[in-house]
Amino acid sequence: MAKQATDEISTADRVDAGGPRTDGVARLATALWRRREASIALVAILLLLYFQSSNDAFLSQGNIRGLAQSGYATAIIACGLVMLLICGEIDLSVGSVMGFAPIIVYLADQEFVFPIAVVVALLVTSLVGLLNGVITVYLRVPSFVTTLGTLFLLTGLNVTLTDGFPKPAPEESGLTRILGGGAFSGIAWALIIVVLMHLLLTRTRWGLHTFAVGGNLVGASEAGVRVNRVKIGNFMLCSALGGFAGIMEAIRINSVDPLAGGPNVMFLAVSAAVIGGTALAGGAGTIIGAFFGTAVLAILRNGFTLQGVSANTFNIILGISILVAMTLNVYVGRLRRSGKT
Repeated sequence: MAKQATDEISTADRVDAGGPRTDGVARLATALWRRREASIALVAILLLLYFQSSNDAFLSQGNIRGLAQSGYATAIIACGLVMLLICGEIDLSVGSVMGFAPIIVYLADQEFVFPIAVVVALLVTSLVGLLNGVITVYLRVPSFVTTLGTLFLLTGLNVTLTDGFPKPAPEESGLTRILGGGAFSGIAWALIIVVLMHLLLTRTRWGLHTFAVGGNLVGASEAGVRVNRVKIGNFMLCSALGGFAGIMEAIRINSVDPLAGGPNVMFLAVSAAVIGGTALAGGAGTIIGAFFGTAVLAILRNGFTLQGVSANTFNIILGISILVAMTLNVYVGRLRRSGKT
């Protein structure tokens, strides 16, 4: 009887002290910590609620359309960058590839029908990725240096091939309407690509090998993973996605702009990937997290614009977000290696 009474008192003390409730909050926090996608999605939802409460026009149909159109290209490019970052590489030229692809479409469209011109452009952008991959893998030039050179090369080509002036987009057709003619075509394609890339990364041998290469290069090679092929393949995939995003953007704005894309888009995509939980050191990353990271950046920029906040404020918060995300990535990685999460 005395033991039972003691147990009841102990239980009552824990309830009064908020023990079970505290434990529940702790479990929720731990779950969000482990599932980076959920935590970033929660941040996006909280930002939506905040900006809507401060401005009723934020969730209006017109502004939602603007959000979708401003973020889809970054989301698509971020998918390719996640694959590269996971295997320990980076592509600084993918923003310039975004501007290069519609120029190739413009030139090829003068000789072929539009669908073939699109295929040609995607093949050419894939070859850019192949070039980056071969130089990085076989010549052992760091991908940062390789793709920095390609960035300047493509930037020069984009201006040279167009004489520095925008060119007309392809004439409207069924394919142009599918690719970028509708108000929400871009975000629809982005969602399709995110799902496909998520499945590629998490449900296929290619994804498994990508993680293996980034996590332990020597171990992956000794286990029979064709490391060079994986890296080159992801370079090509990243460039092709950048080219696809550029073609869609040219159709949307109805113009082939030689200054489209560029480093700004690339850095936003890298930021989205990092905020979403992808490690710059390789071995860890998530496509879904990168998508929600893109959403957070698009919501912040759009919300600040409606509030009349300076663009410099967005850059300050972006910088802080990257630093916090990188710190959390490193800390979580250490905890996982020590077996505490």
